[in-house]
Amino acid sequence: MNEHHWLAEQFEENRAHLQAVAYRMLGSLSEADDAVQESWFRLSRSDRSEIENICGWLTTVVSRVCLDMLRSRKARREESIEGYEADRVVGRTAGGDPEHEALLADSVGLALLVVLGKLNPVERITFVLHDIFAIPFTEIAPIVGRSEVAARQLASRARRRVQGAEAAPKADLGVQRTLVDAFLAAARTGNFEALLEVLDPEVVLRNDRAAVSPDPSSEIRGAQTVAKMLMFGRARAARPALVNGDVGIIVAPHGRLLLVLVLTYADGKIVAIDQVDDPARVEQLDLAVLSE
Repeated sequence: MNEHHWLAEQFEENRAHLQAVAYRMLGSLSEADDAVQESWFRLSRSDRSEIENICGWLTTVVSRVCLDMLRSRKARREESIEGYEADRVVGRTAGGDPEHEALLADSVGLALLVVLGKLNPVERITFVLHDIFAIPFTEIAPIVGRSEVAARQLASRARRRVQGAEAAPKADLGVQRTLVDAFLAAARTGNFEALLEVLDPEVVLRNDRAAVSPDPSSEIRGAQTVAKMLMFGRARAARPALVNGDVGIIVAPHGRLLLVLVLTYADGKIVAIDQVDDPARVEQLDLAVLSE
């Protein structure tokens, strides 16, 4: 077996682990896939004789790639919407990674992603590597460019922020995701009765104009009327997303973001839907596309 084939086999054996690390660091399946692929490119160009531990080497590389991506994202101050279709694919070459799918379906996993998104890049990398994957600080320190003592302090600070957020949890994200999935399925198939099931009888639908004027035409009330308005052709381009920490909906045909539906929940129903399509307001939203 030549060196390239041996490296490829070693990489495939570690792919699932690398995807798990990258996904928790980035919170985006498509970006995690990009980070993992970059780690393969670097491995394929490396000198095998200089690598003592393939898994450790790859984990270090993918962590540094993720750190660069998080810093770039922070500089842009926005999440990428383009390429959301890729987020529907988990581990393309490996046929899918159940761990990722379970994480997205689990309300604790979603909640953790929301909290991790509030950490700065170095805190997030340190916390994920140590508290989730039990990597020692001696290995984390050179990845984040800090001393071992500083890395411990970063993890401790991140841990306090995560625990503080968990002490005051938001509404159950698992319930929100179930409602959004049912909402989208009903809207796409034109199932009026199923759509009514997820809407509160007194649900209100508001558009951008309601945020700047009291124009009555900016609001529509009542499940029957709102449901009729939501049976629109754009439903097939709609995707679930985290919107300011809650599960909402984006409409982005061909990767071009048209509008965001910000949803409010109570008693297991959708009680309010705010349609945001003004570019200035959309830019103020914290968006992260979810897999389907």
